[in-house]
Amino acid sequence: MAQRVQDKKPKRNKSAEAWIKENVAEQKVRYKAIVDEMEALWPKRRKWYKEFLQVIQTRGWNMDGDNLLKIPKKDIPKEPKRKHKVVF
Repeated sequence: MAQRVQDKKPKRNKSAEAWIKENVAEQKVRYKAIVDEMEALWPKRRKWYKEFLQVIQTRGWNMDGDNLLKIPKKDIPKEPKRKHKVVF
C-alpha cells in the first residue's frame, strides 16, 4: 500500500498574509452592512410572507398552467423562532 502524503498548506509570504487579512476584514464589513439591511427590512418581509401565505390559501398556488391548488392551513409552514441567517 502506498504511503499517505500529509495534506499541508503551502507557506504564504508576509505580503500575501497581509492581503488576506485586509480582504477578510473588508468582507466582514460588507457582510455586516448586508445583515443590518436585511434586519431593517424584516418587518416588510414578514408582511410579504403573511400576504403570500394568505394568497396561496385563498386563491391558490399555480400548479400547472391555469390550474390553481389551494394550500390547506395545516400544510402552511410555521414561522421559525430564530432570526433569518445571511450566508456568504
